[in-house]
Amino acid sequence: MCGIWALFGCDCSDLVKCKEALKVAHRGPDSFQINNLEGLKNSMVAFHRLHVVGGIGGMQPMILKKYPHLTLLCNGEIYNYKTLQNEFDYLFQTDCDCEVILHLYNEFGGEKASQLLDGVFAFIVIDTKQNCVMLSRDSYGVRPLYYVTTKSGVLGACSEVKGLCELPVEGDIRHFPPGHYMFCDIMKNGKVIPSTPTKFHRIDEPPAHLQYQRLELEHGTILLFLLPGLEEETVKRNIRYLFSRAVDKRLMGSRRVGCLLSGGLDSSVVAALTAQKLKEHGVAEPLQTFTIGMNSDSTDAIAARKVARHIGSEHHEIAFTLEEGIKAVESVILSLETYDVLVIQSSVPMYILCQYISRNTDNILIMTGEGADEVAQGYFHFLEQPTPEDGHKESMRQLQQIYMYDVLRIDRCTAAHGLEIRAPFLDHAFTSYYLNLPADMRAPKNGIEKYFLRAAFAGSNLIPNTTLWRKKEGFSIGVSEEGTSWFEQLQQHLEGLYAQSKCFFNHTPTIPPRTKEELFYRQIFEKKFGSKLDRICTYQRRPKWAQ
Repeated sequence: MCGIWALFGCDCSDLVKCKEALKVAHRGPDSFQINNLEGLKNSMVAFHRLHVVGGIGGMQPMILKKYPHLTLLCNGEIYNYKTLQNEFDYLFQTDCDCEVILHLYNEFGGEKASQLLDGVFAFIVIDTKQNCVMLSRDSYGVRPLYYVTTKSGVLGACSEVKGLCELPVEGDIRHFPPGHYMFCDIMKNGKVIPSTPTKFHRIDEPPAHLQYQRLELEHGTILLFLLPGLEEETVKRNIRYLFSRAVDKRLMGSRRVGCLLSGGLDSSVVAALTAQKLKEHGVAEPLQTFTIGMNSDSTDAIAARKVARHIGSEHHEIAFTLEEGIKAVESVILSLETYDVLVIQSSVPMYILCQYISRNTDNILIMTGEGADEVAQGYFHFLEQPTPEDGHKESMRQLQQIYMYDVLRIDRCTAAHGLEIRAPFLDHAFTSYYLNLPADMRAPKNGIEKYFLRAAFAGSNLIPNTTLWRKKEGFSIGVSEEGTSWFEQLQQHLEGLYAQSKCFFNHTPTIPPRTKEELFYRQIFEKKFGSKLDRICTYQRRPKWAQ
């Protein structure tokens, strides 16, 4: 997890540019570098590093002796960099995983380079030989990237909105879409010719990098493909194997790994496999797991305690009060850069939990279970799907938007405190396999969401059986005592602060606040970001059949 910032074609002062670049310093607390680009007028790039993979050679902007015309900024982890290095016989100058991007770009171009990466990434390549700049982002948008272009030839890009929103330029700040890349030509005067992003990968298609992977099965046989066929036991074995590999590859790095643990299916399977893999890799120190609740009787705390005992983790329970939650709301909104109610509700306890981890432990890499509900149909509205095909379409729609809510939440809550999130349920190989299973196999069964994912781990004793079949609860609900939720207590508190739920704005909001809670969040948001960012906060949360 790092922070990247770049600005092209803007004639504002270097002082203004540096001030904006420093607004994402929290994303890389270990080191910082800012550079003008040689040979390009009015261009500057900056990098904030969290040291995870590679030594001093991993510092960016990265320019290799072999390709002096290429400059790289990348916020990401490339899990298959050694495989690609061996496959194409690349001679590395550094020990950094991101270096492989420059080799791939030079040999294959930007589109194929993006397709061959197994990892999470948002990167920028500046090519002074071709006089162009390229942006690219991973398929699920696990690593954030925003950009702005103007008719006057300015291009700005940053890991967070706050590094762009006060630049003296006219233009809409937008999400750079996941699974896309974009080339923009740079003119001699430093101005950029605007372009549009192009898709390089569909999430339901097997990723190109799979052709270079070797899947080792339990009996030592090395095969190019998983076991063929759609018999249930075969599919379940493939799911277990792919997900185990998804967890294993995300242990890459030199920093300590911890796990968020709510005691539900998703986080419990991730924590259990993480503990198992760390032992296999010879890590002596126990896995630390972390749960938050409003008290020790919260449903998450009770459930997580049971899982922690089962997997042998060193477990931490953190309690927070309503007052602490309310106090954190403003910081959470400034970190999230959204006024979405559901995102904020679930982010507040996670933000407080990540703050605790950062201040009181040496864990930097944080494993989480996000993504399972979208991939394996875990939300309650999936129980109401008219047909399995409708459920599949809804799963696809949510995965295409996940970067705007759950992925946004896990990135910002960790990044705000110098931590790095890792989400194995959004692994390319795992998701492409799961999404291509028959729709009726993936649909809920007997009123149980995520049925087939649960069934795949049944009988493995990986987690307690009661946890395996525990009914889903939203994070903002599970942190409270049964029958209450922290945000319901917040709503009751707000009743006394507002006489009405309407508010007069200096503009007409795209989505006017409808409740006092929405008004509370929107006022904080607009105080910092104004009204120009409505479009990055708008998405459809529920399917049409469940409106």
